[in-house]
Amino acid sequence: MPSYEQLSELLDPATAVLLTVECQQGVVGPDSALPELAREARSSGALAHIARLVAAAHETGVQVIHAIAERRPDGRGANHNARLFRAAERLPVQQLSGTTAVRVAPPIEVADEDFVVRRLHGLSPIQGTDVDALLRNLGCRTLIVTGVSANVAIPNAVFDAVNRGYTVVVPGDAIAGVPSDYTPAMIRNTLALVATVVTTDEVLACLKRPRRAG
Repeated sequence: MPSYEQLSELLDPATAVLLTVECQQGVVGPDSALPELAREARSSGALAHIARLVAAAHETGVQVIHAIAERRPDGRGANHNARLFRAAERLPVQQLSGTTAVRVAPPIEVADEDFVVRRLHGLSPIQGTDVDALLRNLGCRTLIVTGVSANVAIPNAVFDAVNRGYTVVVPGDAIAGVPSDYTPAMIRNTLALVATVVTTDEVLACLKRPRRAG
């Protein structure tokens, strides 16, 4: 666990970016294709914590990127090479481009300066998307990863970011997966090995800390 000073340095608004992963209405909203995950994201407080982090990022000048997973109505370009993809094709709610399902879910607010990056394939919010190029052009050194799911997309994002040279900070109470006891085990045994795991309140305290000019 880093000291407050070390964490504040990592979370410098000039070089930190906040990433929300699949926080879309068709995933964590009331009409989710994955109701168990949606309930967990809300009942655990993860979605509310993400909304607080996004609001603080807007206030302090931290860039926000929202990573959205979607598919074309005709399915062209989508993966079919894993059970997860084939199961998703049969769900009653589809993450179709241009629909309500792929809009960022309340209570998270999207500001004009945010980036919304959409992907039509794969499991990662970073690999094969615009996210890495945007991070480099923004001068990002630290990526704050939030969202769902702790089962697949979150560890994928963390590993991809670390492999690309970014320092990753994970507010452990701002991610969710199923079942509920899986997320803390995955954080403890996997993410803590490669990322700095903190709480939402610790991130907020650092972002809102007065900083010296220059």
